[in-house]
Amino acid sequence: MRWVMFLALVAVAGCVEVVESGPVSRPAPQAAARPAPAVPTRDKVQQFVTVVQRVEPVAERECRARAPRQNCDFRIVVDDRPGQPPNAYQTLDRNGQPILAFTLAMIVEVRNPDELAFVMGHEAAHHIKGHIPRQQQNAAAGAILLGGLAAITGASQTVVDQAVDLGAGVGARSYSKAFELEADALGTVITHRAGYNPVRGAEFFTQIPDPGNRFLGTHPPNAQRIETVRRVAAGL
Repeated sequence: MRWVMFLALVAVAGCVEVVESGPVSRPAPQAAARPAPAVPTRDKVQQFVTVVQRVEPVAERECRARAPRQNCDFRIVVDDRPGQPPNAYQTLDRNGQPILAFTLAMIVEVRNPDELAFVMGHEAAHHIKGHIPRQQQNAAAGAILLGGLAAITGASQTVVDQAVDLGAGVGARSYSKAFELEADALGTVITHRAGYNPVRGAEFFTQIPDPGNRFLGTHPPNAQRIETVRRVAAGL
């Protein structure tokens, strides 16, 4: 079915939303200069290495304790493709090994080790909580439901295909906000047990756009996420 391709795309779940501006309408005498690529300083690189060394074993220990059937051998990598915005995401390689990826811009943008540790713990929590397969299941259910309804009504194959795509999209987004809050909560625990301050780390949300509480949005409001971190941290 057409939703197979959509499910493959769902497996890469970015956790920082970026809004790009549209093109300038008036003609320019010459091509606009491209923004300089993000290049981490030596201090930023050392900060990343140190946080990885402290967070990775804690994340793997939490994974083995909470999800013993999961592959808990995290591989933390740098996404050095040029022009990538500040972003971190969790995905799986073809062998099922969990990958935590950080763009160069993300390594540059985090203001302190606590923020980096929290983002890392958050991404690890997505894997521990099984969010990729759960999101795939939701997408598949939505695709089957809307595609089936369209077929029952006698719609054309084109309309059925469109319904399948729409259903997969709605299904994948239906619990995405809850998944983010789950990852924030467990990420708070991982950050704390790695020796960092998760409340200070969650201040990262103050420097990214607030998605608000949009219907079928992928991320909850930043204030709700910060409150989740504070509540969980208070009980540690």
